[in-house]
Amino acid sequence: METSNQLANRFREVFLNGTWIANTDYKDQLSGLNWKQAITKIGSLNSILALTYHINYYVAGVLQVFEGGNLDIRDKYSFDFPDIKSEEEWNELLNDLLSNAEKFASHIELMPNEKLEDNFVDKKYGSYRRNIEGMIEHSYYHLGQISLIKKMILDLDN
Repeated sequence: METSNQLANRFREVFLNGTWIANTDYKDQLSGLNWKQAITKIGSLNSILALTYHINYYVAGVLQVFEGGNLDIRDKYSFDFPDIKSEEEWNELLNDLLSNAEKFASHIELMPNEKLEDNFVDKKYGSYRRNIEGMIEHSYYHLGQISLIKKMILDLDN
């Protein structure tokens, strides 16, 4: 089984500094986009803004638990993204995501390995390990979507 340190490294890889699984990460995919690209809709696909907000919503919600707070997030609100109208607002969301990701990874890293098997908030949610692994998998799923949508948007711009 993976240790807390190994899980933290896997989490950082999808968000901040990885290329092993997807040959990219959130920081790499999102940093070069402007706010107009982020809000662009391609057909019925989610915008990059919507996906960025969505994944940050879950990272921030679980991070709140890691920091001793309650689990307040609800699936029905996970796509209630703000109306972004400037580069500054887009950069604020992006910085929030990357900052939350680093804090999240740091909490995993400092977590005693035994805690990974403890129930996360309530038995119905499974263990801390299951939730951390689920966050990594969920994040890769949406990273793939962002990568494809970004390619489509860049093709439109050319």
